[in-house]
Order: sequence, then C-alpha cells, then structure tokens
Amino acid sequence: MQIDILTLFPEMFAGPFGSGIMKRAIERNLVRINVFNIRDWTHDKHHTVDDYPYGGGAGMVLKPQPIFDAVEAVTGSSESQPKDDVPVILLSPQGRLFSHGIAADLARYSRMILICGHYEGVDERVTEHLVTDEISIGDYVLTGGELPAMVLADAIVRLIPRVLGSDESALEESHAAGLLEYPQYTRPPEYRGYSVPEILLSGDHGAVASWRKEQSVLRTLKRRPELLDKACLTSEEKRIIDKSKTLAEQ
Repeated sequence: MQIDILTLFPEMFAGPFGSGIMKRAIERNLVRINVFNIRDWTHDKHHTVDDYPYGGGAGMVLKPQPIFDAVEAVTGSSESQPKDDVPVILLSPQGRLFSHGIAADLARYSRMILICGHYEGVDERVTEHLVTDEISIGDYVLTGGELPAMVLADAIVRLIPRVLGSDESALEESHAAGLLEYPQYTRPPEYRGYSVPEILLSGDHGAVASWRKEQSVLRTLKRRPELLDKACLTSEEKRIIDKSKTLAEQ
C-alpha cells in the first residue's frame, strides 16, 4: 500500500511513522508513506497557501490551486478528477465519522491520498471537484488535519496482512466484530489478592471461547450499548443480552 499525505507541516509525521509497528511496516515494504508539503505547489515567493474568505468572516481558508496542483502532481494526472482507484480523502470536522469499518474498507486499496485541512477549512471547490471522501475522527475541532491523518494511517496500515505479529490480532480486537473486546489477563494468576478468572486457567478452550464471547457482549452492553444497534449479533449473543437485562430488572 502507498499513502501520500499532503500537509503544511510535514515535520509532524517524522515521530509517529519513525517508530513501532508503522516503522516496521515501512522497513518491510508493506507500506510506503510519502509526505508532501503543499507549499511546494504555490506560485509566489511567499509560498502563500491561504486567503481571506469571500463574504467575510474570521480566519483564513486554504486556496484551491496548491491543493489541486499537488494532487495532480502526486497522481501523475493532468485532470481535475483523480483516478477512480485512488481515494482522495480530506481530513475535516465536517466529514463522516471514522470507524473500524471505514479503516477496513480503505485497507483494501493499494493507494490513497490524505489531505490535511487547516485554518478555517479549504475552498469548497476542493471538496466538490477533487476530494472523493471527507473523514472526521471525532466531534471536536483540532488545529489541523495532521493528527487525524496519522490516526487514519495507523488504523489502516495495521489491517494490512503481515503488519501485525498475528493476523488474528486484528480480527479479535475491539470494534473488529462490532463489539468491545473481552477482558485480558496474563501472569501471575494472582496479584495483590486479585485473581485471574478460574475458567481462563482451566485449559478448556471451548469454555474459554464461550466466556470470552459472553464477556465481550456484556462489556459492550455496559460501556458502549449504542454499538449493539449496529452489530450483527448471533442468536447466542442476543440471548446473553436478554438474560443480562432480565437480571438487571429483578
């Protein structure tokens, strides 16, 4: 996979992509991340990327020309519209809310472009005629799209086969199946008087699997019940929820 990031602050990406899983994925050629400075496509000596909004208002707006030129140069296309198989994503508080499902969908592409918004936003012509998707990482406002771009890249790259130590890890994590992950324990079996559930020490893999499924459902019901409305629940998982609600009413 190749991820091209267009930003005003390329230096911000050195740390997050220079360590941990992301660094190993890059070194193993499982992903290529290119960071470009949008200012490189300006045409004035001051490298101006923003201007006052028409109609007045506070703040500055990113101009369309440097962004259009940058995307066209990076994709090698002379047309305004990018290639269909290369998503061009604007990180924006007005975008659709990012989720594990979106990350999984994007992980299927071999290449994508991430545009980091800034100031009071970007010229609407970028959104209407260049961008193929707008994504937000939450209902709050950040100083720019750099941190959201890092979040997207991290969430997507870890879903690429062979990036994680075990491909099963990505399948069992919270949100992968629409539910929160079950509780995890490790050695020692007792610490400061707190014990690991006996069933996890039993060696009965079937019983452990059933316990984990139940705990995953119950944890989601307690902490993030809204996720259950979107999850594809099995009949057994629905039974666990009904039983829990019945006990709570007693």
